[in-house]
Amino acid sequence: MIKLQRGFTLIELIIVIVVGSILAVMTTSILTLPVNAYIDNVRRATLTDAAEMALRRMQRDIRRALPNSIRITNSGKTIELLHINEGGRYRAKKNSTCVPSTNTSPCNPLKFTSADISFDIIGTLNDVPTGKLVVYNLGVSPANAYADENVASIDTANSTVTSIAISPAKKFPLESPEQRFFMVDTPVTYSCDLINKQLIRYDGYTIVSGTPTLGTGAIQTQYISACDFSYDAGSSVRAGLVTISLALTDDANESITLIHQVHVDNQP
Repeated sequence: MIKLQRGFTLIELIIVIVVGSILAVMTTSILTLPVNAYIDNVRRATLTDAAEMALRRMQRDIRRALPNSIRITNSGKTIELLHINEGGRYRAKKNSTCVPSTNTSPCNPLKFTSADISFDIIGTLNDVPTGKLVVYNLGVSPANAYADENVASIDTANSTVTSIAISPAKKFPLESPEQRFFMVDTPVTYSCDLINKQLIRYDGYTIVSGTPTLGTGAIQTQYISACDFSYDAGSSVRAGLVTISLALTDDANESITLIHQVHVDNQP
């Protein structure tokens, strides 16, 4: 008896290959799309988190800026401010309880008719004052802190939480309508380095009216592809608005753009 050998015909084999290929493509698409979407979301989340951390740091510094000290330079790529660590109100005149023979608080108001070396504070500071003392900063002459017009050096050794000593003596050009003063601890600059794709923060340098010498800064975030700082000053006695725009693009060409606005108290 002759046994017949059975197998696949060429047509059957081709059909199997085609059906298998279709199933493989469908399975790959079903698996690949969610995986790619997850990877894309992770990249966007990483960029967003990096940008938001930098924006939060900038917001904290801007809200602690000396009134009327915001400066935008470098075609909107650099923002500078004078950072305050504390403030208060100075005594404008002697209190009725003053005993002139002892010349103790509250007998020592801040004089504006001549250079003064010390004055009493209304209330109490949180700590012994340090840094630079600024009275009624308008950001323009004759009350421009960058030009050192309304700025004095604090004599920390002879200051207390209730009085401030000044060295050398200083005659401030204008009185504050609300007897306010501020203490500046450092200037702060944020600058976008688009060549190296970095946002850099600088502090601790010398305050000057022109372009400062910044030194070495601290990197706040990477992947900066574009940035823009703008400042609507409003007026020298009303709130201003700082608008920050940061665009980040990673190595996989994933990109995000965040815009943040910060209100600035310009009341000097």
